Amino acid sequence: MRNLLKIMSVLTLLVAFPVAAPAASNEETFRQLELFGDIFERVRSFYVDDTTDKELIESAINGMLQSLDPHSSYLNEESFRDMQVETRGEFGGLGIEVTLEQGFVRVVSPIDDTPAARAGIEAGDFITHLDGESVLGLNLADAVDKMRGRVGSDIKLTIRREGRESFDVTVTRDVIRIQSVRSRVEGEVGYLRITTFNEQTEVGVAREIAKMREELGDSMLGLVLDLRRNPGGLLDQAIKVSDAFLERGEIVSTRGRDDDDAQRFNAKPGDLINGLPMVVLINGGSASASEIVAGALQDHRRAIIMGTQSFGKGSVQTIMPIPGHGAMRLTTAAYFTPSGRSIQKTGVTPDIEVQQARIETTKEPTRVREEDLRNARDGDKVKPDKAAADGASQKPTDYQLARAIDLLKGISLYNVRVTN
Repeated sequence: MRNLLKIMSVLTLLVAFPVAAPAASNEETFRQLELFGDIFERVRSFYVDDTTDKELIESAINGMLQSLDPHSSYLNEESFRDMQVETRGEFGGLGIEVTLEQGFVRVVSPIDDTPAARAGIEAGDFITHLDGESVLGLNLADAVDKMRGRVGSDIKLTIRREGRESFDVTVTRDVIRIQSVRSRVEGEVGYLRITTFNEQTEVGVAREIAKMREELGDSMLGLVLDLRRNPGGLLDQAIKVSDAFLERGEIVSTRGRDDDDAQRFNAKPGDLINGLPMVVLINGGSASASEIVAGALQDHRRAIIMGTQSFGKGSVQTIMPIPGHGAMRLTTAAYFTPSGRSIQKTGVTPDIEVQQARIETTKEPTRVREEDLRNARDGDKVKPDKAAADGASQKPTDYQLARAIDLLKGISLYNVRVTN
């Protein structure tokens, strides 16, 4: 009984009662807490295996939070430390962003150049077993803990993918160092890839765009911003990246439980590419912060959105540290694009839908050519331009990226003709 009273006193501290709440409501709450305490005592006394009070209470808290939505959860001290390291851009594990769906772990997106990505894990995959043990019954935190482990150790994932029978993939754990922003030049088009929104993203975007502009100068035709397989990250970084390409206007608004909790975030003057045309690539692995950027640029008609429907996570989570116990991740607001759209469950719809495909050349039927004619004149013996020949042979194998580059070239050509 002493233990029961102790548990009840702890639970009472965790519940914040409204000051003006009716007495009947308080009585019902205390009655439910008594029920919890009774069940807690019976589990401690009669469950077949020994359990610790800490394990039971953490599981109860996690059950409460995860019954609200897939993104709310309790982080114990170790998980909280891991989360803080992740947002700084370096952590250990497999390199996948996951959620819990239908009792299984669903891959939101593998992160570029990580063990999971190299092993062929894809956005939308369901992980049904870890080292042969079913994940059914595990909460998300427990499943993530099982996927973590000693660097260099292997874990076998059983994958269920649409259109295929279940199969196993062995992934070797590694230290995940995320370079959140990369860039390269594709002809006269800049290509900017953001893999996640962490503390380094805003600085990385400014740095990589400066590099591309220095290389291309005034010949730069436009920019492809690749947000495919980007699972999201920090809200403030999504706002800053959007602001990097907008001169004015709202970027995103968030609305909480009370009307007073609403916030609006607006762009400041300044566009890193001075109004050059943009294409943003998205797919089913583009979630949360990625969708904020895509939605803002789409609503302001600053960029053409290309690819496939995004993931559809339209909520904001707040990390609330609990001194001595870790932290709580709680969904505290929903976000809306500048036009007032919520993308919760629906995602961002691309302006131009382009499914990923493989580029193949087809063999044309044999035709009579000039060289086949009798007495055909020899051509001028001029060597082809090497750079042009190399450029012709190095075609992008990424079909969606190829279409984005073609679109930017077409926009540039149209603008030149209109100007002239």
